[in-house]
Amino acid sequence: MSQWSLKSTPPHDWYLCLDVNSYFDHEHDPESMFESGFTRPVPVGDRDVVVTIQFNGDPEAPEFQVYTKESLTKEEITTASQHINKILGLDMDLRKLYDQAGDDPVLGPKLSSFYGLKRMTRATLFEDIQNRIVEMQMNHKPTAKKMMYKIREQYGSLLDYEGGTLAAWPRPHQLMSADPHHIRALGPTLRKGQYLSGLAQDIMAGTVDMHWLTTCDPTTAYNTLVKIKGIGPTAAQDLIMMRGRADGVFPSNRQKNMEKGLRRWIIWSYGEDPDHTPEDRFNELISPWKGYESAALEFLYLNYIMNEKEQRQKAKT
Repeated sequence: MSQWSLKSTPPHDWYLCLDVNSYFDHEHDPESMFESGFTRPVPVGDRDVVVTIQFNGDPEAPEFQVYTKESLTKEEITTASQHINKILGLDMDLRKLYDQAGDDPVLGPKLSSFYGLKRMTRATLFEDIQNRIVEMQMNHKPTAKKMMYKIREQYGSLLDYEGGTLAAWPRPHQLMSADPHHIRALGPTLRKGQYLSGLAQDIMAGTVDMHWLTTCDPTTAYNTLVKIKGIGPTAAQDLIMMRGRADGVFPSNRQKNMEKGLRRWIIWSYGEDPDHTPEDRFNELISPWKGYESAALEFLYLNYIMNEKEQRQKAKT
């Protein structure tokens, strides 16, 4: 067994994430995580291990305890910690965002209401791309999560967990030889199967570099992502937010004179017309977000989720 702790740059209130189902996968039950912790497989070198992460509940001195039933080497702990850092956003420092956007009429109140929010991602950008491709054009997200888990079971490593198994996420070398027709049998469309195996092949061939996509500037990352088969402009905007970074970019994506994607939703949140907002006005609206575009949007997203939950609760009563 191995156990270690990781500190996060404050403020960080991980419990806020438990209201965002899209942060979690098929095997997760966010309602139980307050007591049981957050458990998932993480890659460490050539293998995967199951880790459980517990939050200390202090947004001003945030710390996470990490447990694994396996004994890890120092090098493996370092690698696991790097992935956990990305998943939880431990190094993400949003204090300047609170200062520069505190008076923003739209974002400011959300920064106060959801103080300490940091968005979650998956362990690698490749995991998030797999998930995004599978859930594309599917309205029922639990079904999409189940399909993704079946792909993990078929092509990822199966790890011992609580008397059964927990499927790790496939690595490119595991997915590159997958027959798209076999992926189709697991639920996703044949085209999605082609996208998944094709991307894995491109990564193994060196024509797509996941590390570079995670570390380059947002505009370059976006322009590269939209060239990958299966990733359109809207998906690329989403994936920009899954790099474990605070910055982001939301380029215009107009179809039939209508703005699409996250940019449309941002402009609408400011009470303006997404279809008739010029570039300079859009940049003016989000100027308080500068350098923190990806992190800032999560506050609006959580606000939307909480409003939807409130409306559903009112409808029941």
